Amino acid sequence: MSGTGSVEELGAHAARARALALLRIRSRATALAVLPAGAAVVLLVASGQGRVDGSAWTTAAWVVTACAVLVLLVAAGVGVALARARPAVSPTVPLSETAAPDLYRLVRDLADRLDVPAPSAIALTPDCDSWLEDRTHPSAGPGEPESAPGPVGAGRGRRAPVAPVLVIGSPFLWWMRVAELRAVLAPVVAGTGPSAHPDIAAARRFVRGLDAAVADAALPGQGIRRLPTAFVGWIARLMLRGCRGHAAEMERCVAAAASGRAQDVDYGLRIRAQEQVGLAYAGWDRLLTRVALPAWRMGRWPSRLDAGVVSALTELSRRDRLAEGFTDRLGERPACDLIEEPGAADEAASLLAARLFHGGPAEPGPGWAPVDWQQYPDEVVDRKWRSEAARLHRVLDALGVAASVPVGGPGASGAVVPTLARVIDHLSAPGADSEALAAGIGVAVARDETGTGPRTGESAGGGGSTAVDGSPAGTATDAQDLWGPVPLPLFPLQPPRTDTELLADHVVAMVCCAAVDTAGAAPGLDWLDGPALLVDGGRRSDLGAPVLSLVEDGDAEPLRTWLTAVGVRADKPVRLG
Repeated sequence: MSGTGSVEELGAHAARARALALLRIRSRATALAVLPAGAAVVLLVASGQGRVDGSAWTTAAWVVTACAVLVLLVAAGVGVALARARPAVSPTVPLSETAAPDLYRLVRDLADRLDVPAPSAIALTPDCDSWLEDRTHPSAGPGEPESAPGPVGAGRGRRAPVAPVLVIGSPFLWWMRVAELRAVLAPVVAGTGPSAHPDIAAARRFVRGLDAAVADAALPGQGIRRLPTAFVGWIARLMLRGCRGHAAEMERCVAAAASGRAQDVDYGLRIRAQEQVGLAYAGWDRLLTRVALPAWRMGRWPSRLDAGVVSALTELSRRDRLAEGFTDRLGERPACDLIEEPGAADEAASLLAARLFHGGPAEPGPGWAPVDWQQYPDEVVDRKWRSEAARLHRVLDALGVAASVPVGGPGASGAVVPTLARVIDHLSAPGADSEALAAGIGVAVARDETGTGPRTGESAGGGGSTAVDGSPAGTATDAQDLWGPVPLPLFPLQPPRTDTELLADHVVAMVCCAAVDTAGAAPGLDWLDGPALLVDGGRRSDLGAPVLSLVEDGDAEPLRTWLTAVGVRADKPVRLG
């Protein structure tokens, strides 16, 4: 027996053993539920045959029978609740075979090489990960958006046992080359082999049903269903405690078996491809937190996030010596070429990313419009600076802070035009109450975000989901529907900002507006750091420290020195958004 075969067989055998252990827990629970019924049958038979005499035995028989009926009814109710509990399904973008025939062909060939069943469908996730997801739970039904009539290689109209869905991280498709993607997917696709084993499949459905029941019991506002649902959740938690160790070990063994099976498929290339996985994750994280998040907060969502990953990682490769040589790969065929319309897939994944990480609406609409990268500096960066500067001056007005008279005098209406000097003078004045200004900014931000713009659970155009090729993806299902009434965002990118951080951001925005209006600067986009101020065509990244000195210490000298070096006139009027 070869070493690879040994690892695979040992892993598969251990996984089946753990699956049987899980099924034994289910059988013991069933046996415990029917135990009173067995005792009642024994007592009733014994009483009927005259083997036991006396009213005490008769009374005991009927009491046990009543208890048995009650226990059976409760067990039946719990069983029905567990069977109907809907396990969470990962929100994904359905990718039909029509939309990606080459990708389906790659996965089908990979499954043939591994001698495992092909996945039932392929879907994209806006994250740097790939996995198999079982969507055969009875509660899922045929209307799941990612369900398919058969395996990847099945012909139309054929019905076959549904294999797991292959979920692929969309950043992988744009950054990785075709060969690298195949190498990374090999151990994932190999997992369809253990998934097809009936014992492992049954054990997984059992555990997922318990987990779904616990999640249902934790939901608020169930009214009259609260008490029975809580009881079912309590039973499910008890059983999950006994299942946890076996389930975790089963999944580890399944992963080991899949890895062993994929050992001989592109193993050398997989080592190199794993480096690209880590690099893609770093670039994706920076792109979401530094570039996408400011746009989302402005009510705009970048429609080409995955394409932006390539630009971000190329920039990272240029700056970071650890990434040297990775750009040489860009001459090879990118994996996104396996999709017929990569732009449509990128747009769908980008919208889902905004939904999951920020809580935006499910579809574009008023106040939630897509933005291209070419429009990002003007449509996001400049608007962000202007709106934050306007908010800063509104709060100063509310606090009764006097306005500085700008060069050029008041406007046509007699109102004094806001200036950067007003902000600097207030924060650097002796005894200035910067905390009150920061608190006012925090309240204003919360009010504006609550009253306008895309908020959690709202949708301008409905909650439907559409496949990448434009055809309806089964029953229209929103990402939030797949997770139940769990509040969005499901995966917030950053913790809430403090009032001081918000104040510093607003002062930076005011400085940038003044630089654009008085020093010929321009808004720009840095792929790794997001909104950027361009002075003479180059990015100025040294503004943060002087602003913090002003906001936290009331020391305006570092900022005044910076303004002088750039040529910004703090006393001239600034256009606000």
